[in-house]
Amino acid sequence: MKEGLHQDSAGSGLKALRSLLPVLVILALIALVPLFSPSNRFLSLAISAGINVIALYGLSVLFGQTGILSMGHAALVGVGAYAAAILARDFGVGFWLALPAAALASAVFAMIVGIPSLRVGRHHFVIMTFAFGQLLAIVLTNGGDYTGAATGLDLAGPVTLFGADMSDLTRYYLMVVAFVTSAAVASWAIINSSYGRTLRAIRENEKLAASLGINVGRHKIGAFVVSGIFAGISGVLLAYFLGHISPSQFSSFPSIYLALMVMIGGARLIEGPLAGGILVAFLPEVLNLDPVQSRIVYGVCLIAVIMLLPDGLIGGIVRALRAAFSGKPKQQTEQRDATPSEARR
Repeated sequence: MKEGLHQDSAGSGLKALRSLLPVLVILALIALVPLFSPSNRFLSLAISAGINVIALYGLSVLFGQTGILSMGHAALVGVGAYAAAILARDFGVGFWLALPAAALASAVFAMIVGIPSLRVGRHHFVIMTFAFGQLLAIVLTNGGDYTGAATGLDLAGPVTLFGADMSDLTRYYLMVVAFVTSAAVASWAIINSSYGRTLRAIRENEKLAASLGINVGRHKIGAFVVSGIFAGISGVLLAYFLGHISPSQFSSFPSIYLALMVMIGGARLIEGPLAGGILVAFLPEVLNLDPVQSRIVYGVCLIAVIMLLPDGLIGGIVRALRAAFSGKPKQQTEQRDATPSEARR
């Protein structure tokens, strides 16, 4: 029996590892883009997309695994960005020291917001996180010289790694790709851990999870804190990339964009945040859309995804490929894919 359980666990681990490989291959190909001498505009869009993807991996843990949608995620990104800018201005703290400090600051803010917010229902939680984004923008706008008020703060400090100037656009691009890879691996590890299975149990049936002895509130807040860590790192990368930050970048509307990205790509699959971030960043460029047209297209895409692809674009593609190549009825396919270990989860 123990041997069977060991084989079952090994097979489950191998299956989980195979789910990560496509993302690593895609990111390896993305890292080769500078070899084709892309334009600075393309690299800038790709860097912006990569920074968003890091935040999206945090949001996917909260929304995809726990089932809680935050409309204040951009505010947590803003906490990380402003923490980095203030640390550089007032204390001379550089990029690499600002990263953990900003991640911690965003995590603390996530916990502060999460404790009262998660006591209410899911729809009320969305409203409260939306209000948090608006409130943070108001506080930053009225913060005077300390926050730069409505004009924001400049951040012109150098980013170096082993003596190399990472402020160069190509080097910064490669650094962001490395951070995206780390975020993807971290998200994958969370999804396939016992903690991730606990979060999914809460998502599927909160009352049943509580009856089994799971501290639902603590795990929800933990998921929110984890998403804050990802957001804080994203904020530091954004602040050093743009060199200037302002309150409008972190209000509730950018949070809607982040939620849109993760829903279009698919929050429950490791490929989802990557696909959503790239699609939303480059779709207006490919279709030559102005900002108003972009919002219309995003809205149409979101409605289509909600109605036709509830698991997101990647989830829909995976299901279509399985249906095309399996040649078996859906019920038989699901029975084949459901291993004993998954059933016990």
